[in-house]
Amino acid sequence: MKDIGQSIPADRHVEDFGNRKLIRPSLNHSGPPHQAPNYGDRRERAERLPERSNGGRKAPPPEQTNAENFYYQKQMQSKTPMVIVLSDGEQIHGVIEWYDRACIKVNRVGAPNLMIYKPSIKYMYKEGEGRG
Repeated sequence: MKDIGQSIPADRHVEDFGNRKLIRPSLNHSGPPHQAPNYGDRRERAERLPERSNGGRKAPPPEQTNAENFYYQKQMQSKTPMVIVLSDGEQIHGVIEWYDRACIKVNRVGAPNLMIYKPSIKYMYKEGEGRG
């Protein structure tokens, strides 16, 4: 090692510095060292970023709002007479007794109870509201 006080010609100094091997930290990715790591697509990167409160990009709305569950629970507890209109136009009158993700069970007076597949429901309303 050379003395700090000793002067080194400029061209010699550059030559020594140019031959040094740079040490870089490992990026913990698979593949050849000359290949950049794959950090995924934009959606994955957006999910990793925290939500900004300063007016940046907003987070997407939740897929499940529980509004449907709340509505069914309310109608079941109050035993509200409902009219369920199916995709083919048929109307079913009754009270919702039970529901899950795929279907609802409707109790009817003077007719058999029905289990109705949700995708076959066009719309429903309270019987007292009357449509028409």
